Amino acid sequence: MHNRVANLKERIYSRIAVSDGTISKAELLAAEQLTNSTLTRLLDDLVSEGLIIETGFGPSSGGRKPILYRIDPDYRYIFGLEISRFSSTLGLFDMTLQPKSLVRWWMDESMRPEALVAHATDLMKRLMRDHGIAAERILGIGIGAVGPLDRDRGIILRPRYFAAAGWQDVPICRMFEQATGHRALLENGANTALMGEIGASPEPRAEHALYVHAGVSLRAAMMTNGRIVHGKYDTEGSVGQMIVHADGPRLHENSNFGALEAFCSVPALEREARSNAKRGVSSLSERYGVAPEHINYDVLVKALHDDEPSVKQSFHQAAAYLGIGLANLINLHHPELVLLGGALMNASPDFYRIAAETALNNTYYAPDYAPRFSKGSLAEDAVVTGAALHVRNRLEIG
Repeated sequence: MHNRVANLKERIYSRIAVSDGTISKAELLAAEQLTNSTLTRLLDDLVSEGLIIETGFGPSSGGRKPILYRIDPDYRYIFGLEISRFSSTLGLFDMTLQPKSLVRWWMDESMRPEALVAHATDLMKRLMRDHGIAAERILGIGIGAVGPLDRDRGIILRPRYFAAAGWQDVPICRMFEQATGHRALLENGANTALMGEIGASPEPRAEHALYVHAGVSLRAAMMTNGRIVHGKYDTEGSVGQMIVHADGPRLHENSNFGALEAFCSVPALEREARSNAKRGVSSLSERYGVAPEHINYDVLVKALHDDEPSVKQSFHQAAAYLGIGLANLINLHHPELVLLGGALMNASPDFYRIAAETALNNTYYAPDYAPRFSKGSLAEDAVVTGAALHVRNRLEIG
């Protein structure tokens, strides 16, 4: 059990970590409401223990120039791992979440859980060797994964759409801990993406933010008062079950009729394109030399960039439906920032624009209330960065 001094050290360290690079003692005093002597003692301890460093002086406000502090980037190092359907990414980060190396690979039919753990473990050893980092300097492994998850037990439960078999009830944290000897923490990939983007943003920190990922499935995360909102059950993909068209189609047998995922997801777009090709409504099969049943997302993206009319219309319609779903979420949660990511969001600038415009046009109280939209600064590295941040947030200081 942590004592009071350890808890105070962790609070001060966290405050310095989320500051804009550096922070002065006066700013810490104002934020933490500690006595000057207590804060001085805590800062001295953190410096002597190597967690923070003094980094020069700030501008004077009339008296002596204040000493500035920042966390020591090389105190420890963290591995972040994204486990997704299309690809997975491993990153080695310093304590300021600056990546020292990032490695990405495809999640093909061979990438069963055991194969992924073996592959990622080999990469970790190589990266540690390349950067001259001893095993004892690794703080832990953060894993951001598609769900649903049992975060407390570190288990990936029953995700859909993995190319490889075996991704049901996977004790992923235990597997990595046994393979590497490092502590592993599991979190929903949408949550880590939101954490990563907020942590990396050069703009003032958003306390209330919404993240929506549109790709093979629809995923969402919400932050309020600077904290990720967790429900009782990790219902990854449930935002895709939002009904946006009464009596509309459904994507799967156990899905809602008229659910958002049936209009705006990679499988929905592939299904529509295959149906159009079979009915002769589009010329995708002839133009790209592929049978209707083999039309996939890669073909659709190529056709979109070639301005193929039917595909362009499908993507625009999907973006408009996503905008309606976003408006529903915005009207419910009232975020100050809406972050949009995923394969569909990166398919073309039009997709992002149409989704954001549709959402704003259907936001209640507009224009008095209008959230800020962004694709973020980390793009495809958001999940892995947030996974590393999740480990840093659990740092225990003696």
